[in-house]
Amino acid sequence: MRGLLLLLLLMVSPATIWGDGGESTLAPAQVYRHAMQLAAADRLNESLASLHAAAAMLPQQHPWRERMECAASLLQMRKSQAFLLEGLHEQSHYTTLIRQFMQQHPQPEAASTTIPTLLAIILPGAGHAWLGRWHDALIAVLMVWPMLILTLWAIRRDMGPVSIFFTMMTTWLWSGTAFSAISLAKRGNLEGYMQWWQQLWLSSGLTGVTPW
Repeated sequence: MRGLLLLLLLMVSPATIWGDGGESTLAPAQVYRHAMQLAAADRLNESLASLHAAAAMLPQQHPWRERMECAASLLQMRKSQAFLLEGLHEQSHYTTLIRQFMQQHPQPEAASTTIPTLLAIILPGAGHAWLGRWHDALIAVLMVWPMLILTLWAIRRDMGPVSIFFTMMTTWLWSGTAFSAISLAKRGNLEGYMQWWQQLWLSSGLTGVTPW
């Protein structure tokens, strides 16, 4: 709510930042700090809107405008999990630092989720084992295999409704472990990207509140 109120104030009254005589009535540092707090709370859309609105009201060569535009570009990059930046000043100090980091630290390669997905579908626990999550693999085995054995036993004994019940339970548990393996594979890629992005942010020279 505070972020929305601030954004509306900025859009309605440019004098919020610059008074009639040119003096600052709301320091750009305050706007920037609040935008970073919004980003840290995972409210990226509000943070981006605040930065764009405030930057548009500052003079073209104002240092805070460059800083806000750079921060907005990096936050947009994080939002879309991209590796390319847009809208940066060609001669900006921040741009130079960012490009140096990206040249020295190539983007992390996303691991394929196909193999753990297939393994998890074929054999309960195998997908987790492929990801190196042995504790989760053990849990998947203990959850699914006993029910699978009971299901086969009930089907062999032709136990009717009991067989159907065991089959449904086994299918539910099996699909749950497969979904868990897929989710962990995707989360691993996201964690790798975020580690790279955080180092990129720190190398850019955008000091102050970190947006995570």
